Amino acid sequence: MSQLSSDEEEMIALVRDFVDERVKPDVRRFEESDTYPEAFIEEMKKLGFFGLLVPAEYGGVDVSMAAFSGVTEELARGWMSLAGAIGGHSVITYLIRTFGTSEQQAKYLPRMATGELRATMALTEPSGGSDLQAMSTYATRDGDDWVINGAKTWISNAAHSGLIGLLCKTDRDARPAHAGMSVILVETGGWDGEHGADPAGYEVSPKIPKLGYKGVEACTLSFDGVRVPAAAVLGGEPHKGWGHMMRGLEVGRIQVASRALGVGQASLEAAVAYAQQRETFGKPIWKHQSVGNLIADMATKMRAARLLTRDAADRLDAGKRADLEAGMAKLFASETAMQVALDAVRVHGGYGYSREYDVERYFRDAPLMIVGEGTNEIQRNVIAAQVIARDVKRERY
Repeated sequence: MSQLSSDEEEMIALVRDFVDERVKPDVRRFEESDTYPEAFIEEMKKLGFFGLLVPAEYGGVDVSMAAFSGVTEELARGWMSLAGAIGGHSVITYLIRTFGTSEQQAKYLPRMATGELRATMALTEPSGGSDLQAMSTYATRDGDDWVINGAKTWISNAAHSGLIGLLCKTDRDARPAHAGMSVILVETGGWDGEHGADPAGYEVSPKIPKLGYKGVEACTLSFDGVRVPAAAVLGGEPHKGWGHMMRGLEVGRIQVASRALGVGQASLEAAVAYAQQRETFGKPIWKHQSVGNLIADMATKMRAARLLTRDAADRLDAGKRADLEAGMAKLFASETAMQVALDAVRVHGGYGYSREYDVERYFRDAPLMIVGEGTNEIQRNVIAAQVIARDVKRERY
């Protein structure tokens, strides 16, 4: 396992302090009213959290993927929604820094580093779900423009993003379908026209009501003849989007796994604290075997999930393909977070069902990581295909 630099360790410690001193004391106010946490977001901008994956030459912090995972975990430990606020933004950052033209990098990355320009990615469609090759959103060339039609749904930070990384078909006759896809960088008005007027034909729906993941909105985006210049295609060359986005999803799945780690860690910390304070039959409840066994299993699963996630991050840092490892990390960490959150409720007994205790929120937030960034059923398909494709006699899983 690679070592983090001293600067990266300090960054993670800074996030930990931010969470403990600013987020945890005030999170319920935003959670219960489902209010966008503008005050937290502004502080996150100043602390550089939106520039974690932006190269230093463009004003970013430029941390390793392992450090990015650590920052994400700490944010999610305080409130998973804050980790979600930098999720899609960081994936689009990674795509632009890796595949963008020099003009695209110079145009977007400096403002993305400061959070002045926030981004999100748009993949899922109302009828397509995880089957991205069945998408119907398309763009056709018209002179010097691309004209976009279609819809995307469950797009996080949709109303607050001034840049959409849109995966769509630019050649609807291509076979296989993914050979005709492109990522198009669509500039929007953002919240209250922060970055200018919304393009004609672009519409953001009201936020979708959700079980958890409060504060940060998820919306449906509609494109009805939206025009963007030809230069808006990521990398400047169309029909390369599938490969671009699959690489970006390795980052996205590491980020989702790290969010799960944060929720799981918060659940474990709450359970351990309560098990030491609460007494029954004359002793702390952790000394009862039924509760002690729960805590032992929770801690063991969390450690395994963290090691899987760090392994995937290290591979990406080394420039290696990490779709298998990121899929494993996302699958295991998200399932672990769900189980650990449930066990934390059990440790709390009846109080775990009350909103007076944070474990109730963790239990509502945890399912998102199971169904987000490709459902775990899809992750199992990805993992199985990669295990078959790789040399299992030489690689150990």
